[in-house]
Amino acid sequence: MAPRLGFEGQFPVPLDDTIACTGTIFTPEEVLSHNTPEDCWLIIHGNVYDVTSWVPHHPGGSLIHVNAGKDSTQLFDSYHPLHVRKLLERYCIGSLKLGENPYTDVCSVQYKNSGGEDFYLTLKSRVENYFRMMKVNSRVHPHMFMKSILLLAIYMMSYLFTFYWGGSFLLSIFTTVLMGFMVAEIGICIQHDANHGAYSNCKALGYLMSTSLDLVGASSFMWRQQHVVGHHSFTNVDGYDPDIRVSDPDLRRVTKDQPRRKYHYFQHWYLAWFYGLLALKSIFMDDFVALKSSSIGRIKLPKMTSLESCIFWGGKLFYALYMLVLPHCFGCHSGFQVAILYLISQLIAGWTLAFMFQVAHVVEKADFPVLEKKDGISKVSEGWAELQVRTTNNFSTDSLFWLHVSGGLNFQIEHHLFPGLCHLYYPNIQPIVKETCKEFNVPYNSFPTFWSALRSHFDYLKIIGRTEFKLRLNETVINW
Repeated sequence: MAPRLGFEGQFPVPLDDTIACTGTIFTPEEVLSHNTPEDCWLIIHGNVYDVTSWVPHHPGGSLIHVNAGKDSTQLFDSYHPLHVRKLLERYCIGSLKLGENPYTDVCSVQYKNSGGEDFYLTLKSRVENYFRMMKVNSRVHPHMFMKSILLLAIYMMSYLFTFYWGGSFLLSIFTTVLMGFMVAEIGICIQHDANHGAYSNCKALGYLMSTSLDLVGASSFMWRQQHVVGHHSFTNVDGYDPDIRVSDPDLRRVTKDQPRRKYHYFQHWYLAWFYGLLALKSIFMDDFVALKSSSIGRIKLPKMTSLESCIFWGGKLFYALYMLVLPHCFGCHSGFQVAILYLISQLIAGWTLAFMFQVAHVVEKADFPVLEKKDGISKVSEGWAELQVRTTNNFSTDSLFWLHVSGGLNFQIEHHLFPGLCHLYYPNIQPIVKETCKEFNVPYNSFPTFWSALRSHFDYLKIIGRTEFKLRLNETVINW
């Protein structure tokens, strides 16, 4: 890992380079019809860009069309260096018409000072200057390749020992626990970086590693839509962030603006057990429900490319074959024992994934932005980058162990501000982020240990499960 540096000196702050684009005025529906890699339009800062010709050359590979036809403002700002704004001009073909309910289909929220947020412009300039001075490609870290090989090798060995070589059922219980933990590690350490375009300069290798999620049963396509497009653009925004969406009735209540049922009084108890079903739910239910409905919450799914469709269905079939069929036919355990071992592994994976992600955003210190409707547009009163800090919490940032085990999720603030960075570089930029937050009076929250963060999560579930339901209508709060 590169040496960890403190914050030193002041870096230049760029002026707002947002392009004032003239030309044709398009409706959201017109832009939405151009939503494939072969016909790719993007909405950025209210302008419309035809980037079709750039798609094959995009350094981030398929990320350029992950939200094609819709508002990609937050994705563009968070993934690209500041100088790329100037390069956009050649692709600008017009601007967006703001009519009645203009963002219904493109799914967007307007943040304060979008594209000109002083806090983020300053921070990005400083972080970019840091990597420029270090002469380091922030998306690629050589240790990631060794880490990936190690995790995949342990996963394969634990799988073989669990179902074929274990002999003893008790020994297989131990190895299936390890296998379940490796499922989570592949999810948070390998595919997480790869699906954020933070793995390799080789687009083919980066895309291959992004499909490691399909290897362990879930869909990388669905994950990109839920996590990259939805969660990162609308973190903790009720009704927009897919990670905190609930139905009515629902087992979980996350904000006081969501309906409360009597059983939510005990949600901090029963959710601790139900979180274990997260992996199974994703593999066997969520991916197919999203495919059938063509949406994940408010996130409308684009049509899969031929490659994405092959990976989705091929991944599901391959997973079912090697994880469920082959152990039953050729393994050293009975069918019932195979089912028990598989269930144990998935419970371990579910608990690990749920606990790692929930401690970042669903805790007492995290903000949940309140939307304001004006002229049919959903708005928030803070800037996007500031809200990334306010809605997010770190933990154990002095621990090398947690950096590697959590895949950098212990530096969740840094990740949300710079999702295109390899997670092994988060400790390097943390001093810059903390100092800039202090300078702009943005609260930077971090728990001293993982266990204190986990305790805060369940304390929050207890509080919100016993808080009255608040319905907001035209900025009037109605208590029930």
